Parts: sequence; C-alpha cells; structure tokens
Amino acid sequence: MIETIIGKEFPKKVIPLIEKAEKSIFIIVYDWRWYPDQIGSAIQKFNNAIITLSKKNKEIKVITNRPYINKVLKQLNIKVHTINTSKTLHTKLMIIDNEIAILGSHNYSMNAFTINYEVSVIIQDEKVVERFKSYFENLWQL
Repeated sequence: MIETIIGKEFPKKVIPLIEKAEKSIFIIVYDWRWYPDQIGSAIQKFNNAIITLSKKNKEIKVITNRPYINKVLKQLNIKVHTINTSKTLHTKLMIIDNEIAILGSHNYSMNAFTINYEVSVIIQDEKVVERFKSYFENLWQL
C-alpha cells in the first residue's frame, strides 16, 4: 500500500502513525527544527509525538547531520548518530515498527509542514521497508 502526502498533510498523516508505534522508529533526516515556544504548531506537535514515544521507552534512533538537533534529541535520551562522511546526508526517511516507511521531500521544519512544496509517501510493503531498514542500518555503521 502506498499513500501520498502532499504539503501540509504531513503532520496530520504521520503523527497518528508515530502515536501508534509499538516498538520502534528509525529516522534519517537532513534538517529537523525544534520550536519549543510554538507548542500549537504542526511541527511542534510532531516533535511532541516523538517526545511522548521516547518517554514510553520505545526504541528511537535518528541519523542526521545537524549538530543542533543532535543535542536536542540526546537530551531526550534518543539515540543519535552522525555519519562520518564528506557526503551530504539528504535522505528523509522514517521507519515505524519495521512495517511502515515514510519517504519523501519533507524535512521536519515549520516551512516543510506549512508553506513549502513538498511530497512524501507512506509505504506499507514488507520488502520495501526491509530494504530501507538495511539502508538505515548501513548508515548507522558509518
């Protein structure tokens, strides 16, 4: 199954999937912003869903190349990894419970969730998700 996510739909479609996660979430993202003073914003609702999941002791691993967000996530006891490479990490991928993959252009930012032209997809296909999980694990080792 593939479901499209266009522009502003991202938080509306993805937050419920995060909230239903039973085991794990693995994330690779180019840019992730935090807006603690804008609690009602779509991006901060997304961030709060991740925080809630981390408090439930679910496995959350994030690969990113932004020192700012790494610091924020580590303070939340979320495992963070920065790959040791000169290449640009530009992937935007989330894997939920090894069953659902969300892949597309959305970074986790106010602009991506509100004004940018963005498109992503939710994929529920065992072989596709398995391949993305291998991709994640390979990057985690770099």
